[in-house]
Amino acid sequence: MKDRALALAALLQAVEQVQLMANQGQTQTEPLGTCINSLFVFDAEQTEDIYGNRHQLKPGLKRLLNQLQGESTRDNAVIRIALNVLHLERQFNRNAQAMQTVHAALQDIKLQAETSGATHPDVLAALGKLYADKISPLGPKIMVQGNPVYLAQAQVVSEVRAALLAAVRAALLWRQLGGSYWDFFLSRSRITEATRSLLGMI
Repeated sequence: MKDRALALAALLQAVEQVQLMANQGQTQTEPLGTCINSLFVFDAEQTEDIYGNRHQLKPGLKRLLNQLQGESTRDNAVIRIALNVLHLERQFNRNAQAMQTVHAALQDIKLQAETSGATHPDVLAALGKLYADKISPLGPKIMVQGNPVYLAQAQVVSEVRAALLAAVRAALLWRQLGGSYWDFFLSRSRITEATRSLLGMI
């Protein structure tokens, strides 16, 4: 359950960066970098290795705990986007050709990221294009609401899409770990306990 909590934390950390970009036109470099770097990890012994370590997911773990604890700390916009990402991931996971294409493209973009850095505008633009071309068409478009001034800027749109790609990656990981929609109803208390435990270790 701790591994599933880490995957959900990564998902929410990516979604939170989407919200920051949409509303403020900028993001938090380190939390975003953690999410983007996960796209270039194709093999890992442990779940937290995909994100460097659990410390890198502290913002996501805090957000996850807030979402689980009650109405006063819950952000409905984050929930809406996260659920839409989970739905899109299901469509992506069912399309073997799309998965192979995206995997091959990420291997190429990884070389660029190793040279320029995972959050370099060119890297985010390449990831954003990959999301728009190969993943977004597979399901209902994820609608991101925010400041129209920022959402009209091509660079911000690319960054939003790159973060959504990282969110899909986290959703895929969550499902690979045995996560399902039923967890939100039947395992809510266990996820909450696991999240608190992880935060206590940071």
